[in-house]
Amino acid sequence: MRTLKSLFTISFLAFTLCFSAQNMQEGFTYLETGQYAKAEQFFNDILKDYPNNKTARLCYGRAIGLNGKAEAANALFSDLLKDYPNDFEVKLNYGESLLWNSNFKDAKSYYKGLVTEDPKSFAALLGFANTLSNLKEYEDALTYVKKALEVSPGNPNALTSKKYIYLGYAYQNQQGQNYEKAEELLIKNLGLFNDDKDTLLNLGNLYLIWEKYDEAQNIYNRLAEQSEHKIIALNGLALVSHLKGKEKQALALSTEAYNSITDSTDATIKQQTKERYTQALIWNKKFKAASELINQLMAEYPNENWVLALRATLNIYKSNFKNSLEDYDQILVNDSTSFDGNLGKANVLKALGRTDEAYTSAENTLKFYDKQKDATNFINQLDLSFSPTIETKASHTFDNGDNKAYTFSANVIYPLSTKLQLLGNYSYRTTNNSVTDVSASANNLSFGLSYQLIPNLTLKGIAGLNSAEAENNDYNQLLANLSLNIKTFKLQTLELGYKRQVESFNAELLDRELVQNNYYANYNLSTNFNLGWYTQLIHTSQNDGNTRNLLFTSLYYNILPKPGLKAGVNYQHITFKDQVPTIYFSPEKFNAYEVFINLIKDEAIAKPKEWFYNLTGAFGYQFIEDDPKQTAYRVQGAFGYKFSERSLLNVYGTHSNIASATAAGFTFTEVGLRFKWVFMRSILKKSGS
Repeated sequence: MRTLKSLFTISFLAFTLCFSAQNMQEGFTYLETGQYAKAEQFFNDILKDYPNNKTARLCYGRAIGLNGKAEAANALFSDLLKDYPNDFEVKLNYGESLLWNSNFKDAKSYYKGLVTEDPKSFAALLGFANTLSNLKEYEDALTYVKKALEVSPGNPNALTSKKYIYLGYAYQNQQGQNYEKAEELLIKNLGLFNDDKDTLLNLGNLYLIWEKYDEAQNIYNRLAEQSEHKIIALNGLALVSHLKGKEKQALALSTEAYNSITDSTDATIKQQTKERYTQALIWNKKFKAASELINQLMAEYPNENWVLALRATLNIYKSNFKNSLEDYDQILVNDSTSFDGNLGKANVLKALGRTDEAYTSAENTLKFYDKQKDATNFINQLDLSFSPTIETKASHTFDNGDNKAYTFSANVIYPLSTKLQLLGNYSYRTTNNSVTDVSASANNLSFGLSYQLIPNLTLKGIAGLNSAEAENNDYNQLLANLSLNIKTFKLQTLELGYKRQVESFNAELLDRELVQNNYYANYNLSTNFNLGWYTQLIHTSQNDGNTRNLLFTSLYYNILPKPGLKAGVNYQHITFKDQVPTIYFSPEKFNAYEVFINLIKDEAIAKPKEWFYNLTGAFGYQFIEDDPKQTAYRVQGAFGYKFSERSLLNVYGTHSNIASATAAGFTFTEVGLRFKWVFMRSILKKSGS
């Protein structure tokens, strides 16, 4: 927010005094027209001949103070006060010199004395108002600027001060997230200064932070009606479109602004427009064009932070996080207080798995930008991800083989640090068949640990017990799950693991005490051009001597980002060493092909008090042994509501006729309810929690 000391340029001089011996009108003109260097030289020459002339000393002090030599001006006015301790004119200039030196605390007490001495002094009242504004005491500042305007109605300097006091007061409320009050102040300011550019920009920015994107769009459209500010408005409208998920529209608006730049365009606006246009190219994943433009900007503005930030952003979108980190580090070398540098670095460190360092970088942001919303939200989201969480599910499944099952499960994650987590799971499943009149139930209880060995390598180990009560057999079996998650290369993850489980699909299988030892590998590859590939391999050995091999692979394309829409093809291949069809589905070979489409608004990006959903439809063919092909279909869905950042609830369901490792030639349906609750605050106790 612009400070007000630079606005207080009223002359307090009685120019008619003491210049009968010399004409100083030329110097007064320099002061009044802002030619402070010339004024400084002029009055310096006068003082060589008339070193004790009060008016020349005052004018020289003002000239050097307004020309950036604030300390020297303050010293000069201090000497004048010693010579003229009761001269109100000298006192006013000394008070203003305190403002030039940003010595607002002393200026407050000094101006308080001046307005007490002369309650009708316009200069004293306005100086006090500006002092209070710089101290962010905006209510009192408004009181005194009002008094100044009563003394000098319509005074342009006082009106300008009043405008910036309102802007500062609104910004203060915005930072404190008192958005309604900030809006009220800015709208009042617009009433006083109709369609003022600065007020419109502040109001548009408020609506962006407040996530009132339609209101922000209206404000920028209002600004666009002023032809001289249309480029600024287009830059704002492009950002609004991006935040609303309309990336093509954002690029169109930004392109219009970029093409409107001329040689006469203000340098700051040129920079902002080039920056927004580059961002729009990145948002639309036009990485080659963005890279070429950034290279041009790097040559034109070498080592400029805003260009480094653009290159860092491009590398984030391309998942070149290490390169991005180098740019953010350079930004902080240039300016340790940089918002983009500190918070940008925090985001990159989080992506690299360096969580403790990410916390530190975000906290550094708040040291320089108190209560800044993005930095606060970043820390809060990190805190949430390291907060104790419980997730419960209750489901009912049934199929056309007259099998029914009811399942309840609860998973608990309890972080001990950013690297170490305690894991717990309990599940209960009861299943029966109404035709065979066979029933069984099982209780599973397990505990484990997850530990991040290094930023790209996480080890998870879980051990537990399965206790089953079946028609002919009650037993206990050990459960285990050991996995290693590896971020191998950019945009790639690999998970290797072993899982020991008891087959519990139906009562008959549970009664057989069928233990499976699964050795698996999951590989996922993403790209910067919306294509993705997922593959799973599982080798299973069972305690009945049989073995199974399973391959599942999926190639998909991300069509839309918000809401997420993707489509693709899946292939599944299963083989069993031994065929025991009377006991469980165990073909020598099984192949399934399907095309699918998925529409999702992910719960992770849903805001509190918003709905989220996930819908998938698939159709294809399955081939069992050498039998004729069969049609295969699958419908899955989830629909939920996010009550807060700490809790959500959703219903889910699946209906399919695709054969599994346990059955074929049937339809299968599952419906359930899921509740997730972050039941404790982050035990890491980071700031912003």
